[in-house]
Amino acid sequence: MEITINAAKRAEQGSSASRRLRRAGQVPAIIFGADQDAVAVTLDHNEMYHWLHKEAFHASILNIDVDGKAESVVLRDAQWHPYKQLVLHMDFMRVKTGVAITMKVPLHFTNEEASPGLKVQHGIASHILTEVEISTLPRNLPEFIEVDLTGMNLGDSITLGDLKLPEGVEVVDHGHADQVVVTILSPQVKEADVGEEGEENGEAAGEE
Repeated sequence: MEITINAAKRAEQGSSASRRLRRAGQVPAIIFGADQDAVAVTLDHNEMYHWLHKEAFHASILNIDVDGKAESVVLRDAQWHPYKQLVLHMDFMRVKTGVAITMKVPLHFTNEEASPGLKVQHGIASHILTEVEISTLPRNLPEFIEVDLTGMNLGDSITLGDLKLPEGVEVVDHGHADQVVVTILSPQVKEADVGEEGEENGEAAGEE
């Protein structure tokens, strides 16, 4: 999915200038990286509000047009007002061809209907992770990583090390390849029950 957004350079910076921009329906933003100077820009708030609610916007190479000059970037951060539906600020990082980037991408859990643990044994899929950090060249950046639940039974789990990744993509597991991504729980097992049991065991150990 190719996404192009328009931006304009801004000369005024600081909190007062940013407030004026927001009142005018603009979002202050910064573009940085790739051994170039950071550039302060403004974006249309309604356009950014729309895109920020699209999953692909968070894990895609974006084309940003700054006063007619196009750059390839990825979204690094978006700050929201604590209680209003208002985008306060955005950060974009330039990408360079041939230089790997590290990004968090969402996980898509598929083929639940082919999981005996879910469809036959009436288990519950507990999604421990909903996104994963990857390292890849910009041209190989996937919008999401698929987690296939085919054949999973009660008690089965998929870990970071089990994920089937697109070519040229590596998971940044920080030494935790055994981190569970999803597990099929018995319908009688609830996370709250597990937490209570852990507390009871802890109290019992303390009494001893």
